[in-house]
Formats: sequence, C-alpha cells, structure tokens
Amino acid sequence: MPDLLLAIDQGTSSTKCLLVDGAGQVVANGSASLGESHPAPGWVDQDPDELWASVRGAVADCLDGQDAKSVVGIAISSQRESCVIWDRGTGAALTPMLSWQDQRTTSLCDRIRDGGDASLVRDRSGLPLDPMFSAAKARWLLDELPGGQQRADRGEICIGTVDAWLLSRFGGEAVIEAGNASRTQLLNTRAAAWDSDLLDLFGIPEAALPRVVPSIGPFPTVRDLAPLADGVPVLAVMGDSHAALFGHGAFKPGDIKATYGTGSSVMGLIDDVSRLDPGLCLTIAWSIDQPAFAAEGNIRATGATLRWLADVFGISSAELADLAATADSHGVSLVPAFNGLGAPWWDTDAVGLLDGLTLATSKPTIARAALESIPQQITDVLEAIDRSVGRVRELFVDGGPTRNDMLMQIQADLAGRRVVRSETAELSALGVAHLAGLRAGLWSWKQLAGFNRDGTTFAPQASDDARHTARTHWGAAVARARYRPRT
Repeated sequence: MPDLLLAIDQGTSSTKCLLVDGAGQVVANGSASLGESHPAPGWVDQDPDELWASVRGAVADCLDGQDAKSVVGIAISSQRESCVIWDRGTGAALTPMLSWQDQRTTSLCDRIRDGGDASLVRDRSGLPLDPMFSAAKARWLLDELPGGQQRADRGEICIGTVDAWLLSRFGGEAVIEAGNASRTQLLNTRAAAWDSDLLDLFGIPEAALPRVVPSIGPFPTVRDLAPLADGVPVLAVMGDSHAALFGHGAFKPGDIKATYGTGSSVMGLIDDVSRLDPGLCLTIAWSIDQPAFAAEGNIRATGATLRWLADVFGISSAELADLAATADSHGVSLVPAFNGLGAPWWDTDAVGLLDGLTLATSKPTIARAALESIPQQITDVLEAIDRSVGRVRELFVDGGPTRNDMLMQIQADLAGRRVVRSETAELSALGVAHLAGLRAGLWSWKQLAGFNRDGTTFAPQASDDARHTARTHWGAAVARARYRPRT
C-alpha cells in the first residue's frame, strides 16, 4: 500500500476525517457528530470527553476497511477559540469546553474595556476585545474551578484550545499550535509568544499554558486512537479556517477565502500589517519557517441562522433553503445578531432583528432574508479586506452551505466579484493534510502549488443598481440593530 495521511477536522458540530494519498487526493472519509449544550441564554458548552470520543469515532469510521498500517502521519485541524482546563498529570478535563460561540464573558470584557485596556489587547494580540476569544473564557473557568488560580500558579493544570486538548490525549508536554495560540488573545501575535502584559490583565499564569510550537510541531505521537498503532507521528496542526486557506492554495496576499459553517471566517494573507482595517483581526495563518500573517473577519452566525429559522418554522434546513428559492426578500433584512455582531462591527450590544416587514411579508420572504444575511455579512468583511490589501477580485469559498448554488450566486451578486467554490467538501481537513505531506516530504512546495484545485465559478449577474439597493437596505438594517437610544 502507498503512504497515506489521516487528516482529522474537529469542528463545532462534528468531527470529520479524510484519508489522503501521496498525490494529495482523498481516498476515504469518516465522521462522528458532536453536541453542545446551552445552560443559559448566550452560554454554549461542549463536553471535552464527548469531543474526544467523536475524534476516535471519526477515525475508526474513516479507517474502516482500510489498512491502518499505511498511515504514515496524522494532521489535525480544529475549531479555534473554544477553551478548556485539564489536569496536567492525569489528562482529565476539569471543566466544560466553553465554545467559541459562548458569550458569558461579555461583562468581563466590558470591565476591561471600561478600565481603558482595550487598546492594549488590540495592539498586542491583534484581536478586538470580545467574548469570542479564549482569554476571558480562561479567566471565567479559573474562577469557577475550585482552587483553580492556585493550581494554575503551580502549573498543576493546563488551559488550552481544542488542538492543545486533543494533543494532550497523546501524552507528553502540553503544546499549542501558533495559529491557534494567536486566537487566544493572550499571544503577542507579531512575536508569536505569550505576552506578559496580557497574561497579567486576564490573570492567567504562563505556568498554566501550553508551549507554543510551529504548525509542523514538534507534537506528541499518537496514543489510544485505534485502529492506528501508538507512535504514529502528528505532522501538522492548524486552526480550521487556516487549514481551509492552505487547502485553497491561497499562498499570497490578495488570495481571500470564506469558510461557511455555523459561523464564517473570511481570511487572507497580508504583507503589511500596518494597513489592517480596524474591523479585522490579525492572525497567524500558519507558522512553518516563520509566521505567515493573515487578516481575518469572523462572523458569528451564518449556517446557525438557517438552523435557527428552520427550527422556528418547524422544517429542515434543506426545506428552508427550498422555501427561500421561491421568493424575493422584498427589502426585508434579517440581522442575525443573536449574540451581538462580529466583524467588521465587533458590537456585543447589537440585537437581532427583522427589518422591512410589511403585511405582504411571508414565510418564503423571511427565509430568503435569512439566506441573504450570509452573503451580506461576508460582503461587509470583504469590503474591510479591500481596505487592507486592495480590491479583492475573486473569493474562494468552502464549507457545507456552499453546496447551495443559489447562495453562491447571491454571494457573487452582492460582492460584485467572482466566487470560486472548492469541489472538496472537507477543505480544512485536506488543507492540513497538504501541510502534513509537505512536512513528511511526500511533495514539495512546487508540487503542492500544482495540485488540482478546480472549482465552480459564479460570476456576478446583478446590475450595479440592484447591488447598491440591496447593500443599502442591509446597511440600514445593521444600523438599526446597533442603535443605542440616548439616555
């Protein structure tokens, strides 16, 4: 059998696996679902042990009927800002995994902002002060864990993101990949090192953090991941959005991708960080010989919006998409600020709303408005990226919702530029597999750049007037969602 790579993509609602051959092509896949809980409004937890079980289940599913001995290395992509605490000695999780969607730390972020430290957070981490990121989650978890601060000070416990948690299951020193670390809000992103001032601000001792390593490690070797033998090397680790960017072959500034999922990430490499629009984040896309920096905008609710409305209507998400195809939005906008708005607004006080309702508004109209909220939000971020790297001429896209041709055409029309859809459904897993193959010497940079990445292109068809009208309606709706009455 030829050498094979096993790529694990641990996401919000499931874990997926791909088996990739020496030509960078997918030969098998597997998956396992993953749940979440909502203990209070705005709170989103996941069970770390259930998450680990989903990884083991997806690996077993992918390798069913395959020769596990042919796997020469593992690659891992993961959801990013979610945070958990575990015991360094036993590896046992001590807290729930607070999801990147969780908003329980809004008041903590407000107190830091009121104290005048928001600019310090932004300048050092490259990220706006927001509950989405891991630092405030880590503080909340430490406060809730009995003796948490004292144990953290002594280095008895470890605080980390999903990648660090998964790697901890293999044993050895606790490590975190640089790109994932750049999403914690505790890293000096430009220096790719933990920042002492940020650690002091959030009260997180460095003794309780994993060591930051490049995207190609070194990482612990595999343990307890049947049917793989113990000792298989982990060759590459990346955040899921970073891996998707790599999978698109977007290796130069101006190559921009959008990943559509529960939320969405719009990301591209940037060569001049001083031009970064204030509505965007500075992120380490990956670190091989040195960190590669990216501009990124994070949208909290895209696919989540469709699932929510489908539940309200009592239909499936597929039925909702079919319903949206039967109507025009007729000036109705749905702003899905369920937990505030992310990029480029970063407004935790924004409220969700339906705007432009009339007596003629119907279920299909609202369904269409929900669908259009996805490309509208992505276009908001694209315009911020235009201000950072120059006019983006085409947008690479991936993720489950991109299978909807109508959605992709709306995206092209609203953005006024070409949209190129990857035909690989699990691009995050494939992207990190491509990096792992580079690390293993299965292919060179030149060969990697030459891989077949054919996709479907959607060209804008709407008139400039129609685009301007739709964007104007949307902008007015966002302004209403962000409105603060004078007191």
